Amino acid sequence: MPPAPLQCPRCGRAAEGFTGCSPCARDGIGVNTPPPLADLTGLDLAAYPGGPWGWPAALPVSGPPVTLGEGNTPVVRLRTAPPEAPEPPTGAGELWLKYEGGNPTGSHKDRAMSVGVAAALAAGADTVVAASSGNAGAAAAAYAARAGLRCVVFTTDGVPAGLRAQIDALGAERVVHRGSTAERNAAMAEAVAQHGWYPLTSFSAPSPGGNPYANEGYKSVAHELARDFAGRRIDAVVVPTSRADLLAGIARGFRELAAAGLIAEVPRLVAAEAAPAAPFTAALRRSDRAEQERTQVDPGPTVAFSLGEQRPCWQGLDALWRTGGTAVAVDDEVTMAEYRRLAAEGLLLEPSSAVAVAAARDLVTAPGAVVVAIGTATGMKELGAVTGGDVR
Repeated sequence: MPPAPLQCPRCGRAAEGFTGCSPCARDGIGVNTPPPLADLTGLDLAAYPGGPWGWPAALPVSGPPVTLGEGNTPVVRLRTAPPEAPEPPTGAGELWLKYEGGNPTGSHKDRAMSVGVAAALAAGADTVVAASSGNAGAAAAAYAARAGLRCVVFTTDGVPAGLRAQIDALGAERVVHRGSTAERNAAMAEAVAQHGWYPLTSFSAPSPGGNPYANEGYKSVAHELARDFAGRRIDAVVVPTSRADLLAGIARGFRELAAAGLIAEVPRLVAAEAAPAAPFTAALRRSDRAEQERTQVDPGPTVAFSLGEQRPCWQGLDALWRTGGTAVAVDDEVTMAEYRRLAAEGLLLEPSSAVAVAAARDLVTAPGAVVVAIGTATGMKELGAVTGGDVR
């Protein structure tokens, strides 16, 4: 069976390949081209088993699953008062963490790579390729190994040692590019063109986001939240955001649920960004959507190194527009304070996840509000890089 058709949600044109919408790119806008939304009518949310493959009808892949048991990650309620203070009163706002570090390779990327590698198999590929600052490369390596495919990962020399070791141990061929991210992506684009390798991540400019079939795996985060909070209203879901693959996937998952009558309303989505590289926050300061689409920033270094883009990917803006959402920029000092606060609760997350929790704390103000922050990855992979070897 051929793969599901792709279409640009901005201009409506049909699309092919994984470089986004070509006409929109010529207009300076990077727009991903997803497959049609799935019809979940008649499904039972209470019986949903979780994970991308829990509802095969929600995925654009017709072949057999490639799975390591991803999904069904923990949802943990966080303290909203200092440790020495009494617990908040009954009826106070609630802050929850959806901990994606519980996935097989320790990050949310497993959901996408499970689906992306299955799509690669269905397409007859023998080699998959990813450009990655770490987590996507590790996930690509794991799921390629599961499927028996060759995996090539383009990285930079700034990737923490723990992530490099994980990619290597899982059998991927790691190509270290010592130039900029743009130069690394250009090298991947050349490899895709020359060798016909199946791309699992974004490599074009302006970036539209990742492989649109793989990104459908992220819808399962929304499906699981709706199941786990059944009968309760989620006011906001706060998502660490760079190219907005996860943000857009969660938005699509909630849209499917609402269209099928499985939830009453779609939660407000919030893009959490590192302040040194926050194009969504900069874009939403502008009132005109055409100006928002064309916003550019000069990204600087941040402790949340996996976050940050020069432009806001259109798929993320669309998710925020549709849900009445917003974007919040968090500086490195606040990020590291949140990192330590989470560790004091027994939760060791990557700094990018701490960005989302820090942003979410400011939203838990109204009595009874329920806010969920997405913790994208475990902090174990980059512990030395974050603490400098000092975990005190």
